[in-house]
Amino acid sequence: MPFILQQGSFVTMEAMVATQVMQWSSRFAEGNRLSDFGEQLARRARLAFDSAPEQARSPALRLLLGETGSFAQSLVGRPRQELELERAEHPRVVILLPGFATHPQRMRYMAEQLEGIGHTVKRWGLGFNFGPTEENFELLSHRVEDVRERYGQNMVLVGWSLGGIFAREIAKRHPDLVDKVVTMGSPFSHTPYSNNVWRIYQLVTGHSVASPPVEARLPEKPPVETVALWSPRDGVIAPRSACGRPGERDRAVALRCTHLGFSNSPEAIRAVARELAAS
Repeated sequence: MPFILQQGSFVTMEAMVATQVMQWSSRFAEGNRLSDFGEQLARRARLAFDSAPEQARSPALRLLLGETGSFAQSLVGRPRQELELERAEHPRVVILLPGFATHPQRMRYMAEQLEGIGHTVKRWGLGFNFGPTEENFELLSHRVEDVRERYGQNMVLVGWSLGGIFAREIAKRHPDLVDKVVTMGSPFSHTPYSNNVWRIYQLVTGHSVASPPVEARLPEKPPVETVALWSPRDGVIAPRSACGRPGERDRAVALRCTHLGFSNSPEAIRAVARELAAS
């Protein structure tokens, strides 16, 4: 079955196409003319064949191919073993934010391990992550406010890939509700073209990675503690983009997992658990 690499997951081409066809067909049914429909398709195609700026640096092909091992593992099913993690002395409320084109279910194993040591782990509440819109940001803001009211404490946002971009921007909008942000392979630094999936992202979302339909200053650090987990083995996001520069995050922690491994590898889960213990 043909597949394509996404920021955070492999997604079948059939599923991606089906999703887009349903969205576009819905808009057409609402009154768009056939010519408008065709123009939208053509515009997305042009975006997919844009040229990256000269300074863009994507991970090497061998690293991209290395992601196939994590993909094969995901076909078998998520890991079942319980990790030996230290019980949380100060349990936190955590919201996990999935990567591009992935569902919160892809982070369920991490959620279970963190819950097992005492933390309260919540989904982001938006289902699949198909990119930023003002509506998504508004819904996520309400989600953060509701979780804060329900549990009576500020939370830690843990975002995988594009989910980390959401986490950073939400923390900028609501620093009074968020204590800490942890990003995992998130492309917040350098240029948004320093990855292997920006063409697919533009085709799916219909906007340039450099011009999202929301106000966002990606390199700007949120006014809360911000930690960037990155990996030199990441085959999707360039290390310099996920690591960031001093001033764009408080700390950067290098792991040895693949990009897809950020969601379920023991190393990544232990790293997140340590950050929760330190917050």
